[in-house]
Amino acid sequence: MEAIRCVVTGHDQGGRAVVVSDGPVEPVTLSLMPGFETIELWHTDATPALPDRLGSPGAPRYFPPPGATVFRVVTFPADGAGAPTTDVDFSAALDEAVAKLPDLVERLEPDAPGMHTTDTVDYAIVLDGPIDLELDDGATTTIAPGTVVVQCGTRHGWRNRSGRPVRVAFVLIGATPAP
Repeated sequence: MEAIRCVVTGHDQGGRAVVVSDGPVEPVTLSLMPGFETIELWHTDATPALPDRLGSPGAPRYFPPPGATVFRVVTFPADGAGAPTTDVDFSAALDEAVAKLPDLVERLEPDAPGMHTTDTVDYAIVLDGPIDLELDDGATTTIAPGTVVVQCGTRHGWRNRSGRPVRVAFVLIGATPAP
């Protein structure tokens, strides 16, 4: 898929608005999930304080803690296309996934591939699709390009039955789980 360019604005020493960075962001890929890419664009550790404490490129964790945010674009391979080849060292590939995308593997349900629950409110917009959003008991909703999903800490998984890669932009806001 096409590279994602990220333009970040800020202020110079005189307080004038300027572009502080502008360029493509390299995707994170995993041996464990061929065709899956996540482009970690930006994160904040807490509520931003303007003009100085704005956030940083990338994402130190896949799912942000309470009050923090993550902005990413994910490419989902077509169902069946993202299975590792038989020559992949599964243990090494799992270690790679844990190192590159902290929190993700730990949240995935081993008995229900792709299903996970997060302590986040997610704003998702399908850029290129369609893609199915699966919730409990296998209930699915097909999401077309341009559709926004507000995912409120529910158990879910994304299913790409389109036969081609699909791209979705996500903003995750860390929430405090109910006691």
